[in-house]
Amino acid sequence: MDALLVIINLIAFLLLIGALVVLKRRNVKFSYRVMIGLLIGLVFGAALQLIYGVENTVITTTMDWVAIVGSGFVRLLQMIVMPLIFISILSAFAKMDIQEKFLKSGLKIIGILLGTTAIAAAIGITTALVFNLDASSLNLGEAENERALSLESTASEVQDQTLPQQLVSLLPANPFLDFTGDRATSTIAVVFFAIFLGVSFVRLMQRNPESGDKIRQGLIALNDWVMQLVKLVLALTPYGILAIMTSTVATSDFQAIYDLGLFVIASYAALITMYIIHLLLISLTGLNPVQYFKKTSEALLFAFTSRSSAGTLPLNIQTQRTRLGIPASIANFSGSFGLSIGQNGCAGIYPAMLGIMIAPAAGVEINAQFILTLIAVTVIASLGIAGVGGGATFAAIIVLSTMNLPVALAAVLISIEPLIDMGRTALNVNGSMTAGTITAKTNGTLDKSVYNDENYGELAAEA
Repeated sequence: MDALLVIINLIAFLLLIGALVVLKRRNVKFSYRVMIGLLIGLVFGAALQLIYGVENTVITTTMDWVAIVGSGFVRLLQMIVMPLIFISILSAFAKMDIQEKFLKSGLKIIGILLGTTAIAAAIGITTALVFNLDASSLNLGEAENERALSLESTASEVQDQTLPQQLVSLLPANPFLDFTGDRATSTIAVVFFAIFLGVSFVRLMQRNPESGDKIRQGLIALNDWVMQLVKLVLALTPYGILAIMTSTVATSDFQAIYDLGLFVIASYAALITMYIIHLLLISLTGLNPVQYFKKTSEALLFAFTSRSSAGTLPLNIQTQRTRLGIPASIANFSGSFGLSIGQNGCAGIYPAMLGIMIAPAAGVEINAQFILTLIAVTVIASLGIAGVGGGATFAAIIVLSTMNLPVALAAVLISIEPLIDMGRTALNVNGSMTAGTITAKTNGTLDKSVYNDENYGELAAEA
């Protein structure tokens, strides 16, 4: 009987996939199809949970098959992340005017990313205090205890390294190993490797323009090739989002979400507040924040539903270049740097809130010194946080361990992690686009005619 029910569920899922295919053939806009896939996934997932319940074997088996589409889409996104980061940065150097000051733009982007992370940490702390979040009364269930053991094991590895040693680990000793994503800091290591190669390319152009020009042409051609791969993967977005949302809603423990509802509300209050600050920073440069909101919303929706800053990188860079009028070099730098430096949501708000939430349970007094230390540690720990699933947990482990706070209590949030991670990821991506926009505007290289243009095409078509 269970097998028959699973087959029925899968037939229904395939029919929904077919409906999205029909919409594509009827030339429905890409952004509309993504939104429709999101809504259908929410409804279908909720219906499955109401009919079968969270822990029913029918749900488990059905989601295993649905994961072929959902998890398969995520794996394809992960497949293109490292090549895209590497090629994006190198092509940024290749497209950069030889007189363009990379150091100035690069340092400005990093400064904005780290500065906004400090602001995000302060907002997370303030929100946690306003909502009076306290982990003292939280109990760990079976799943949370298993997660706690895993976190403690990971934390012990982190605690074995001093802060200077952790910073050194950001550098690539074996870049080919880092291309496999083997280390937690592999993303930032690939970024650094690409930057070193880019700087050496600039020096080559100055000393041997003939050889440098050959490399430039090769890099631009390679970038075009990789972007075609990106286009192939992004075309699958509506179907991947449908599967991801179906699985997320069908397997979510709504009772646990209700029990931890205050933390969810507080988290989104902090995330929304930080997003508003991003818009304020945009407006301070003299740009229209409403225009920015409209042109970046599609990329943010993708980040929200996919829960992957890295997976959103192609749309991130496209949005900056083709909709906001940001030069390719700055767009590539800010998009790639934003994957592993100063993620406002995962590496700013989240670990800071946990620090305030867990401190009372550890008997630590929350005073001015504790708060300032927590902000500083959060900013430093935000270096090298990978823009894929688990980045927020890794950031929290580093911050809590450095602050001598127990990491096990963070496991109690396992049941609501996907719900919060959606908002965190969208804020991460917006932070990198904000850094690119501000850098281009203050450098005087932002194309205002593109930024203010109301007629802009679809991102998928522009890939």
